[in-house]
Amino acid sequence: MTDPRTNPLHQALFRILRPLARLLLRNGIPFGEFSELVKRAYVEAALKDFSGDRRKATDSAAAVMTGLTRKEVKRQREILAGRHTATFEVLNTNRASRVVSGWVNDAQFKDATGEPAELPFEGPVSFCQLAKKYSGDMPPRAVLDELLRVNLVSVHKDTGELSLNQRAYVPAGDSQKMLQIFGEDVSDLIATMDHNLACGKSGQQPLFQRTLTYNNIPSEVMDAWRIHAAEQSQKMLEQLDSWLGPKDRDVSGEPIAGSSSESIRTGVSVFYFEDPQCKETHLLSSRQENAS
Repeated sequence: MTDPRTNPLHQALFRILRPLARLLLRNGIPFGEFSELVKRAYVEAALKDFSGDRRKATDSAAAVMTGLTRKEVKRQREILAGRHTATFEVLNTNRASRVVSGWVNDAQFKDATGEPAELPFEGPVSFCQLAKKYSGDMPPRAVLDELLRVNLVSVHKDTGELSLNQRAYVPAGDSQKMLQIFGEDVSDLIATMDHNLACGKSGQQPLFQRTLTYNNIPSEVMDAWRIHAAEQSQKMLEQLDSWLGPKDRDVSGEPIAGSSSESIRTGVSVFYFEDPQCKETHLLSSRQENAS
């Protein structure tokens, strides 16, 4: 087995798995349960992503690739066959977010200035119509209750009309929804990095992925930096949303001229991070840089 201390991929994996292990332990997920999920992911990747020119990958080929027995591959494949696919789950999550996006981008629900209009709960141009258009079969009252819970919508005390407070839905204090977003965002980031690592061999263009990092920022700067980073990130996402949102066929309500029937899920994620650096680590880093 390759020495994990010298293998760059092993080092990268450990860095990814360390915070993941913390999250799993905090939520009571033991190693055996995690191991079972890893087997399932290995089998699905081998069967779907590495079939090559074959129409369908065999259990034997997946066993050779993954190191699992054919019996274990068959068991995991049967479990996968009885569950919804990841694509199905993604398309049906974050319905509240889809309602907010429709409110922001759909001309039917904008006012004369192009901003999200104040809406009555019921009527021809109302929150009920917005929710029915963008949340599928979810009851409009349930969608509104969720948006009220996270303070995304306000009710006018005189008219009863609903106004949008923010242009993005971020669940607060709801671990189930935050874990759902965690799964989607992290998988998207890893998929982007995987594409960029492999695209040179396939001749494809790399996808945009950048990180801004400094490692010796004074602690007294952090409060102002958190606020500034959040404000600028939100502005950028709103600008991107105003460009891409109207091109979504669910938002426009009609196919774009010359477009195919294929649907693509795409977007840009922004996340903030901070990691306190101990004094010894920083001094060691500085010595190494000076030595080089």
